[in-house]
Amino acid sequence: MIKAILVFNNHGKPRLLRFYQHYSEEKQQQIIRETFHLVSRRDDNVCSFLEGGTLIGGSDYKLIYRHYATLYFVFCVDSSESELGILDLIQVFVETLDRCFENVCELDLIFHVDKVQYILSEIVMGGMVLETNMNDICSRFLEQDKLEKSEVKLFAPAKAAAALKNIDLPSLPKDLKLPDLPKLPSFR
Repeated sequence: MIKAILVFNNHGKPRLLRFYQHYSEEKQQQIIRETFHLVSRRDDNVCSFLEGGTLIGGSDYKLIYRHYATLYFVFCVDSSESELGILDLIQVFVETLDRCFENVCELDLIFHVDKVQYILSEIVMGGMVLETNMNDICSRFLEQDKLEKSEVKLFAPAKAAAALKNIDLPSLPKDLKLPDLPKLPSFR
């Protein structure tokens, strides 16, 4: 079972966090720091599997990660998960992000957190893998995006009208005196 999915940059700043087991916020921060230190110190040409840190569960848990450009994608899993299966799942997640955002980058993860979380929810829910077919995930993502855009168009005029109704016109000054403007010559 997947216990946590962490995505952070080369400097250790979290860009996506999803814990499938309850941890206090303080412990989550410790897990993120420890995981970053374990993963970032490893050479790029070594195995992408390592035993979980002391905070995430020790030797019964594994950290499986991939390093793409400026981002580390780390899945914390228990011993029942296949290392190669999780590496493939990371690949599916990254390729799906790449398809949906057209050349995904760290900024997409920052500015489109809701969409990234939606994509992740299509792949993994409750620590269990739901879907690995990138075409199905992308089509659901595009349907959801289309629905959100249609809702914005539908409700934008209503929000503007509601904002106008909330203006308190009687409280506006009635005797508003404007300064005299100089007369401009006419051009006839």
